[in-house]
Formats: sequence, C-alpha cells, structure tokens
Amino acid sequence: MTERQLDLFGPPARPTRVDLATGAALLPGFALAAADPLRVDIAAIAAESPFRHMATPGGFTMSVAMTNCGALGWITDRAGYRYAPIDPLTHRPWPAIPPRLLTLAGAAADRVGFPGFTPDACLVNLYAPGARMTLHQDKNERDFTAPIVSVSLGLPATFLFGGDDRSDKAQRVPLVHGDVVVWGGPARLRFHGVLPVGDLKRVSTPPAPSAPPSSSVPSLDAVRINLTLRRAG
Repeated sequence: MTERQLDLFGPPARPTRVDLATGAALLPGFALAAADPLRVDIAAIAAESPFRHMATPGGFTMSVAMTNCGALGWITDRAGYRYAPIDPLTHRPWPAIPPRLLTLAGAAADRVGFPGFTPDACLVNLYAPGARMTLHQDKNERDFTAPIVSVSLGLPATFLFGGDDRSDKAQRVPLVHGDVVVWGGPARLRFHGVLPVGDLKRVSTPPAPSAPPSSSVPSLDAVRINLTLRRAG
C-alpha cells in the first residue's frame, strides 16, 4: 500500500483510555461531544463570576486566569489557599455547576473506577498562550477519597503528571481539545502541572496578569480552558 493510499484512511484512531498510574487515566476525546455546549456554559459562568488573575500567599500573580462554579470555589490570596462559598470579587455565591458538566464528570470518573462521583466545586482555568501551572498537589479538599476530573478544551497543552514528591520525575502527557484526565485513589495526591501553553517564541503579546477581571471567553482557537472538578467540602 502506498503512502498516498494510507492518507485516504486518515490518522490512526486514538485509544479510548491511557493509564497513567494506578487510579489515574487519560480519556482521549471523552468530552468532545459536550465541548460546544460547555463553552456556552463557561460564558454564562464568567458573566456571573468573571475570570481574574489571583495572587498566591507569597504575592506571585498567577499567569492563569480563573473563576469557579459550584457550592465552593477555590481561591488564593495573601491569606492562603482555600475554598469559599462566596466569590470575593462579586460577594455572591459562585454559579452552579452546569448539569451537563456534572454528568460528564460522573461518567469520566466511573470509567476510571470511581463510581458515584458528585463534585461540589469546579475550578475554571483560562490559559492564554504562555500561561502555565507549576507542579502542585490538590490538597485543600476535605475528602481525598473522591477523584479529580480534569477537562481540556481549546489549545493543546502538555500535562505534567508527577509522583508523591515534588522531586519525582513527571510524565509529559499531551492533551488536546476534548481530552479528560481522572486521578484518584493512590494517585489522588500526585503532583501535577501544565507546561507553558503554545510556542512562547510565537507569542507576540505575553499574558497580562494585572489585567482587570473579564467576563468574556475568547475563542477556543486562541486559549485553553481547563475545568477541574473535585469534592471539596
């Protein structure tokens, strides 16, 4: 069979599941069918609780813009990392988690071996080209028996999935639009992060962490949006 004939069949199909560790797996394309409706939901969330660049307790302004939905929202400021039921920017409760996102998260968790997952918090991260997330643990939650479900939309990114210690070598996991990663059980407190999104050499205007809060959601051709759902309370 010639190369031209091979091209007629397109690229090889992606697997439906890639195990990363015991209790952790990548589900390629699992969120694709819900991607367009989810963008509408994200716009509605941002209209109520705008994206903003939060500051760490040490005073570092994060390159990733964030907002939340759910009964609890993750926040960081000079007082520390924590979950709160009220958006400190609007002084109102966070928007509810959209029903379709609850369904998607429950189905993804079930696929990886965590049935009955019902999140009460969803951190919505917006990565402009060049934005990144350093290695960290999700450990502000009260219940570590529930998994983390992470949904990727928009620009591709490289997910870093490390070990139980920050110094452990991290796997580099390519993520594209519609991919979902789930980790829980013995992998629940693994360190993880995201390499800078996009080719930094091609970024003409770097992210502006000091930009004012925004209720707009850029095109998914221009940014990466990551939804991470967890049981926080």
